Amino acid sequence: MVIKRTFIDGDYGQIHLRIAGPDSHKIQQPPLLCLHMSPKSGRIFARFMQQMAVDRLVVAPDYPGYGESDCPPASPAVSIEDYARGMWQVVSALKLSRVDILGYHTGSLVAAEMVHQSPDSVNRIIMIGAPVFSAEVLAQVKSYFQPVPLDTAGTRFITMWQRVLEHGGKGNTLELAAESFAENLRAGENYEWGHHAAFAYAPVFPQRVSEITQRIDVINPDDDLKLPTRAIEGWLQQGEIHERPAWGHGFLDYDTDNAVKDIRELLLLQ
Repeated sequence: MVIKRTFIDGDYGQIHLRIAGPDSHKIQQPPLLCLHMSPKSGRIFARFMQQMAVDRLVVAPDYPGYGESDCPPASPAVSIEDYARGMWQVVSALKLSRVDILGYHTGSLVAAEMVHQSPDSVNRIIMIGAPVFSAEVLAQVKSYFQPVPLDTAGTRFITMWQRVLEHGGKGNTLELAAESFAENLRAGENYEWGHHAAFAYAPVFPQRVSEITQRIDVINPDDDLKLPTRAIEGWLQQGEIHERPAWGHGFLDYDTDNAVKDIRELLLLQ
């Protein structure tokens, strides 16, 4: 399946997106909007899209400031609400009516806010990681994800590389880790903006989830959000948590076949 790239106009300039899909007469399922984690881009879905798009349109945008999308201003700080509006601008520009949403970490928060902003425009939601943070843990992750200043020793890049390796799944190769590391660099000095937006939204995230009447299926890999994700179960109106201990970050690349199979099946659950 060929992935095409294009841009649409958003509030902060152009939004870059990847699109894949079959000929129109072969489309049998609703469009799937894929929302990336921070500080990555829609590239994390590229291999996944090639297989997922055999019977539906699959769209993976870059949030403003990530990948090839234009950057928002430094002030006021960009928010999950801003990202969600940007993703609805993508949906509108592509003339889509109702979509399924696949959110990954930050993307799970953006998905919840998208439903809040336009509840009748969403069919099903899958979240890869859906953290409910205590005040103590939220303070810890805020401190952990502060920008690392540039220096001649390359401390920022050493720290980034170590974190990519630390959170990667058992099937993650060094080549895949290098691809992931490169995405971190594309955001430049703004690489932690997405995390900061997510942490600002974290206190309202469970409430937003509790208001969603559509089914939400939560994939819980063995990654850095495994424990706080389990706490989302009590906030789900419909849906459940699906533990995936064999997966870590990068599973969409190193176990693409099973990831596509799993997500297809979850999207069809009643």
